[in-house]
Amino acid sequence: QVQLVESGGGLVQPGGSLRLSCVVSGVTFSSSALSWVRQAAGKGLEWVSSIGTAAQFTMYRDSVKGRFTISRDNAKKMLYLQMNNLKPEDTAMYYCTNAGRLSAITGPRGQGTQVTVSS
Repeated sequence: QVQLVESGGGLVQPGGSLRLSCVVSGVTFSSSALSWVRQAAGKGLEWVSSIGTAAQFTMYRDSVKGRFTISRDNAKKMLYLQMNNLKPEDTAMYYCTNAGRLSAITGPRGQGTQVTVSS
């Protein structure tokens, strides 16, 4: 059974940076496409970014392109999301999932890590 544990969230001022991490277990990590999704208060889940099994591709929603960078370490079974130039509209609970772009919203998730961007 897959287990995902996200960390690294927090309160940051606009323009600041955070690095989210996700530990994945219970699956063959190197064979799994991975994604980040987020959910703002009162809104539905939205896809943020995906990465291929060997990082051969990365994908981002338009609103985070140029600001967020997804990466993975297959040896450590870790997924990361570097978030720079954060904006208030990035405020949300962030989840990692062992699913690619098309099934990220419905894939299994951890407990999430809260990101709050506010002055």
